[in-house]
Amino acid sequence: MTKTVHIKTYGCQMNVYDSERMRDVLAPLGYVESDVAETADLVILNTCHIREKAAEKVYSELGKLRDMKVARGGDMLIAVAGCVGQAEGSEITRRNKAVDLVVGPQNYHRLPELLKARQSSSKAIVETEFAVAKKFEDLANRPSPQGAVSAFLTIQEGCDKFCTFCVVPYTRGAEFSRPMGQILAEAEKLAACGVREVTLLGQNVNAYRGAGDNGPENLARLVALLSQTHGIDRIRYVTSHPRDMDDDLIAAHASNEKLMPYLHLPIQSGNDRILKVMNRGHDVAHYMKTIDKVKKARPDIALSGDFIVGFPGETDAEFEDTLKVVEEVGYAAAYTFKYSPRPGTPAATRDDQIDEAVKDERLQRLQALINQKTKTFNAACVGLILPVLFEKPGRQEGQLIGRSPYLQSVHVAAPALRIGQIADITIKAVGPNSLSGHYEGAVESHITGAFAV
Repeated sequence: MTKTVHIKTYGCQMNVYDSERMRDVLAPLGYVESDVAETADLVILNTCHIREKAAEKVYSELGKLRDMKVARGGDMLIAVAGCVGQAEGSEITRRNKAVDLVVGPQNYHRLPELLKARQSSSKAIVETEFAVAKKFEDLANRPSPQGAVSAFLTIQEGCDKFCTFCVVPYTRGAEFSRPMGQILAEAEKLAACGVREVTLLGQNVNAYRGAGDNGPENLARLVALLSQTHGIDRIRYVTSHPRDMDDDLIAAHASNEKLMPYLHLPIQSGNDRILKVMNRGHDVAHYMKTIDKVKKARPDIALSGDFIVGFPGETDAEFEDTLKVVEEVGYAAAYTFKYSPRPGTPAATRDDQIDEAVKDERLQRLQALINQKTKTFNAACVGLILPVLFEKPGRQEGQLIGRSPYLQSVHVAAPALRIGQIADITIKAVGPNSLSGHYEGAVESHITGAFAV
């Protein structure tokens, strides 16, 4: 019997991947995806605890779902998954009696049995154990998505770094690397379904140390083996930590043509004192040395990062140091955030919190500088011939949308049959959020030209 599930996804790319796997595990139960919550048999909120007031937003959404459930005479199941579910646990079911299931990010593979248990129980089910190894074992046997050109592939979860502003070690657990054989097998399944680009995911993806035939293997070795998978032509990875950016991985950017010239390497602050109180485990000099190595290995690489402004105690001069790093690195893109306290983290208890107006002003200045750097980077692409992987139709008739090696969205007039192919595109113009180019007609290609930012 067909049933419908509506999954609302918050936060990071790993949550997007997790939501896709939830759909996979629910499909054998007869669940098909619904775009609306009002008529769904099952509604899942796949939550993120990184953003400001994350838990409050989830409780607000649950209030709306409770009203829908009441209006339907109780004919709706409500589940909270992800990091807020992990952090809040039974507090969610205490505050909202309409919730049927709370499941942490390491247990969503058990959704079928947990939903069955809920049917025979008078109480809500809360499952927040850290069972990451079992999760990966179960997911390895699930079907792959059909029709996708690019796909996420989780290879590592959890974090051992304990930055003072971050809840990930508490909601995702300790660092765990998926066995290499499982990853390679999933990549082969994805390629068989038409996937040509995989993005490797992890909270600290370059901390990967998965079990291989000869013991633990690092990310560079995994990328080398993945590049031998027939049909996989592009490999990306996110998110990296500066402490784990080793020489093997940097060298891979120079030698492996399938590893895209794009690196997301967060620094968070450009000031050594702030980095120390953040417990980042590196200083600015270490970060800049790593960036220099990466640029020497791959001169045309596009760099992105994460920045937090207004961390407790940050002075005007220390914020200026962050702007200096942005100027020196020349980021193609970046994610910028105002610091906001996360319950249970050391930074949340500090008594030198920064005024919101000051954080707002700093964020605006940082974003303006980042936007300037992004425009400079994109403008430097005009006139280049870039290999673009066509992913989907555009809004206009006869238009396709693809991705450049630098992760830019590219709009091109090309026939729909080219979706899933890589073609040489001469970049003609830069828009607010994308590039546009001319289709040359080649299917496989290379990057012509290089540039500095």
